[in-house]
Amino acid sequence: MIFSRIRKLVPLALLAGSSIVSSCVAPDDTSNLPKEDATTAAARKEMVGLSEADVRMCAGFPTATADTGGSQIWTYQRTVQRGNLNVVIPTLAVGAIPTVGGSLNVDPGGYCNTQIRMVDGRVAEVAYAGDNNTPNHRDALCVSTVDGCVAYARQRHQVRTRASPR
Repeated sequence: MIFSRIRKLVPLALLAGSSIVSSCVAPDDTSNLPKEDATTAAARKEMVGLSEADVRMCAGFPTATADTGGSQIWTYQRTVQRGNLNVVIPTLAVGAIPTVGGSLNVDPGGYCNTQIRMVDGRVAEVAYAGDNNTPNHRDALCVSTVDGCVAYARQRHQVRTRASPR
């Protein structure tokens, strides 16, 4: 008698379980990597087409340049001294108990190399290199190099859009 009731409940339980599972929604990004900073992502697109003079106006003069045969790569180097929190736990040893101790370093400094490829005097590509991630965003330490250029590119785009006849 108990087995007949269980047999009747099993299909019902499976149906209920499948409807619960199907109602679950997977998040957009399930990777362990943090998302790219919005400003650095925008710079990859919005800076393309800016002239050499435009880039000098919004980012200043590059730290280094390299000729790559048909193009130039401008590098903007930036070192960031972020606030540190160092906690040192003293080493304790009591008889046969193993030693306990160590240190904790939270939010160390980093650096960013923003590289801009120039082809025929215009930005063709923007890339980032270095220890430039924060716990929540990739390439976040590069923001200060390109944020002025993103605003500059948006402003120039608005001026061109208003000036063009409809």
